Amino acid sequence: MFLLLLFLYESFRVAFAMLLIPIFAVAGVFIGLWITATEFNITSRMGMTMIVGIVTEITIFYYSEFRSLPASKDRLITAGINRMRAISMTTFAAILALLPLALAIGHGAATQQPLAIAIISGLTFSLPLVLIVLPALLVIFGSKATVQ
Repeated sequence: MFLLLLFLYESFRVAFAMLLIPIFAVAGVFIGLWITATEFNITSRMGMTMIVGIVTEITIFYYSEFRSLPASKDRLITAGINRMRAISMTTFAAILALLPLALAIGHGAATQQPLAIAIISGLTFSLPLVLIVLPALLVIFGSKATVQ
């Protein structure tokens, strides 16, 4: 995935900054599984894999808006404001759609719950990461052309 981001943005630093967000989101998966006392099994691993893809797509979505804006000091904030509604609505819709699986009881719940909890906790953890931490990482790791 790092190579794809590297080829897409032609910047080692930007690709590295964008790859840190999915790694932190995976930490959110483990925190969510720990809080809910859910075991780490194959379905929670599938959810973790889905989180990496979803969060990477969200970071690309944010960064594409950032690159499309004219160079200014407020570009990071403007990109966040422009994409905040789309990112947050997508995240909340996915969380609400997965709540019945996470709260399921009965036959098959043991298989569905770890998947849903992994995705919900990863998305919940990644929303502030994308909107707050990603711009900070772009400032820290980005080149001068990125943050100007």
